[in-house]
Order: sequence, then C-alpha cells, then structure tokens
Amino acid sequence: MQMRKTSNGELISALGFGAMRLPLIDGKIDKTISTEMIYYAIDHGVNFIDTALLYHEGCSESFLGEILTDDYRDKVKLCTKVPAWSIEKIKDVEKYFESQLRKLQTDCIDYYLIHNLSWGSFLRLRELGILEFLESKRDIGKIKYIGFSFHDSKEAFKKIVDSYNWDACLIQLNFLDENSQAGTDGLHYAANQGITVLVMGPLKGGILAGEPPVEAKRIWESSPVKRTPVEWALRWVFNHSEVTCVLSGMGTLDEVKENINVANETPPDILTLDELKLYRQVKQVYEDELKVNCTTCGYCLPCPQNVDIPQCFTLYNQKHMYNNKVPDYLYLTVLGGAMSDNPSYAGLCNECGKCIELCPQKINIPKSLKEVSIDMEEDFQVKIEAVGLRLKKRKKFLEQQDK
Repeated sequence: MQMRKTSNGELISALGFGAMRLPLIDGKIDKTISTEMIYYAIDHGVNFIDTALLYHEGCSESFLGEILTDDYRDKVKLCTKVPAWSIEKIKDVEKYFESQLRKLQTDCIDYYLIHNLSWGSFLRLRELGILEFLESKRDIGKIKYIGFSFHDSKEAFKKIVDSYNWDACLIQLNFLDENSQAGTDGLHYAANQGITVLVMGPLKGGILAGEPPVEAKRIWESSPVKRTPVEWALRWVFNHSEVTCVLSGMGTLDEVKENINVANETPPDILTLDELKLYRQVKQVYEDELKVNCTTCGYCLPCPQNVDIPQCFTLYNQKHMYNNKVPDYLYLTVLGGAMSDNPSYAGLCNECGKCIELCPQKINIPKSLKEVSIDMEEDFQVKIEAVGLRLKKRKKFLEQQDK
C-alpha cells in the first residue's frame, strides 16, 4: 500500500476506509461481508478507518469496536467525530466522547474531529470551551490528534484553519468539486499551514462511480489508457501531493480491491497534461447535466414528511444524465410506495425547511424537491395505482403457481 506522511511524521495509507456506506442486510450493517471487507483492506495495507457518531444510525462505531480487536486494532488509526450541531454545553462533548470510547472498545481515539464544522459553529463551540476539552483528553492520552471535518465556504475554511493549531482536517474533494467548499485552494492552504489533510467524497457520493453520461464516456474512451470511472475519479484525488489520505466509502469486496489497486498505482503528480485536459472536459459534461449537487450523505434525514431526499435527487440526476426511463420507473415504484406501501417521494415535502440547515452542500432542498416533483410526478397517483395493481396481479399469479 502506498503510504503518505502526516504533518506529525507518521505514515498513513493513501487509501482510508470510510465506514459510512457499509453493506446492509434488512436495513442493518451486514457484519459478515463488512468484516471481510475491512479485514481484507487492513491485510493489504489500509491503516486508517473513519467513522462518526451518526453513521449507520449510531451502529458504525459499535461494529468497528466489535471487529477491531487485538492485532487489527493495533494495525489501524481510528478516526471518529463529535457532532458540532448537537452540542449545547461542554458536558455534551464529554458524554459523546466517553460513549464513543466504549462503543469503539478503545482507550484512545487516534483522530478526533469536530463534525461538519462551520465558522458560526466554531465560534460557538470555542466559546463553550471545546478546544480546551479536547486538549485535556489529548494530554492524558485519550486523543492523539485534534481536527475537524468541513462543508462550508472557502473563506470560512481559511478562517477556521487560522484560528487554531489543528492537527488534521477532513474536506470534500473530487474533480467536480475542485472549486466547491474548501476546494483545492483550501487543500493547499491547510497543507501549507502544516495540517494533515484527509479527503472525503472522492467519488462524490457514488455519482462518479456509476455509468457516466454518454459524452463523458466518449471523452474517457478517447484516452489511450483505458480506465473505469472509479479509477479516473480516484486518480485525480491521489494525484495531489498535499492529500495525505483519501477516505472511500466502499460497499463491496470488489470495490475494496479496486480502490486498493488504484491507490497503489497512483503516486502524487502522476497525471499528464493530456489527462488533466480530459478531466476538465468531463467535468464540463457533468456540470451541464447534473441537476442537484447532492452527495447522498443523508445528513438531511430523517425528513418529518418521510421524503427520501437523497434518493429523490439521485434518480432525478440519473434521469437527466443518462436520458433513459429507468430512474422514472424506480422513482415510481420505490419512492411512490407502490412496492413498499411507504411513500417517500418529493411531492410529500411541506417546505418546513428543517433539512436546509443540515445540508453540507447548502442545497435549497425544498426548492429542489419541488423541481423534482414537477419533473417526475406527472399523473403520479394514477401511475402508482396502476403499478400497484400490476404487482398484486403478479403476486396472485405466483401464489397460484405454488399450489
């Protein structure tokens, strides 16, 4: 595994394992497959695992605590986060921290980050004394390094960086987002301040891992070297020498293997000028066709009206990027409730606005949901009833075949 040096002189694997998108079974973490994936990653050199208090509805940390025992715990650096938005007093931080130590079954958290820090929340938390609290835990060996994860503006990022002697930061970065949030300017700024830079969202929530738009595919295929969309996307991030570790939310063992291979084959500054030109061309295609800049992180959930916001935006984007009817059908059957009797489509939104302040991408979610509803819900109830009737007939037919 390619290793990169942190600002503190330690070596971290260029690829880190993001435990936010582990495979599920019946809505819960599939422990068998997830364990196999994580052990495989560690056995092949991955030594950084990232989680958070809220991942998998609080179960990600507990799962990692169960499987990272003995040698496996010794081989990795654990990173988790305290939710900035849930802290009203310093005792809240202590409560979360002690709970996380128990769930992770560890005496020390290697990298402890303030989750989704903005300039406003930084000022509020600093006033509460969070930095002193974290330093006190570092002094007694319960935390090694203090950092923050970030989804605000570039200007806010630089002010936060300048306001404390951080060990690490976690920013979103991919070739579509090089000028969004902290972006590459923020990457360079933090690295120049001696801060270890970790990267999340290298595949933009999976958007860059799927079948690309037709024109983008044509551009990639014009390269003399043939690569998958995942390879192209990951190589762009690994190419930056200022990036210490790229956190990838892998969901299958094949994805783990592919990610490891790309990490091993992509040292810094390996991309050619011709390849960088291809990235710019593909980026323009996505920018022309992407309707909503959603990374499917799920921070906006649960919605009081049960709208599956990330899935609404995913299918809406796919419909316009790929120009086919599959997203329309999935929207109808899955979100419409025809298959689950649990409707979660965009039209259910009552514009309460609770999701807006939670969105790291600063999307005006109610406005975008209204656009989704207009585009994808024409004659919706009639179609839902028709699909539901077909499904009932099919079920009845199958039951008769069993007799």
